[in-house]
Amino acid sequence: MSCLMNAWGRHEAELRAWLRSRFGNVHDAEDLLQEIFIKALRHERRFCELDNARAWLFEVTRNALADRLRVARTLVELPDDLVSETHETATIDTLAQCLPRALAELSATDREAITLCDLEGMSQADFAHHAGLTLPAAKSRVQRARKRLHLHLMTACQVTLDTDGRVCCFVPRAQPG
Repeated sequence: MSCLMNAWGRHEAELRAWLRSRFGNVHDAEDLLQEIFIKALRHERRFCELDNARAWLFEVTRNALADRLRVARTLVELPDDLVSETHETATIDTLAQCLPRALAELSATDREAITLCDLEGMSQADFAHHAGLTLPAAKSRVQRARKRLHLHLMTACQVTLDTDGRVCCFVPRAQPG
């Protein structure tokens, strides 16, 4: 009998018990044990040269278990009475109707910063170059413009936040026309 089969025979039951205690599932433990045996078979010649076959088998087993658990996706059963977030999404979508008028009421500098960086996706570095600013100055300009837009939306559209800080309601403003 080869040294691999001899070592496997001595440590298989201990590996199986250890895997079952970690998995809590006999089938998963058996599947992984089979994978470990195949890895050991692939290393048969080198396996016979090991000083401590038990240590090698447990190290390979621990690594394989870690890999398996890292890949595993835990599914969580959602309750039937889970509240839908469609109201919040609809509120935000409707609030977006206030944006064009509120944006038009900002200064040209603030409007340009928000339009280019937030609505058109220009990077702040590109905005700095476009506006002839340093990057820190451009970042400050964009942040200040966002704060002013936020305050203007809160007052002009009478936005009310719930206890979690989410938009719960507001008074829509039509575009002048």
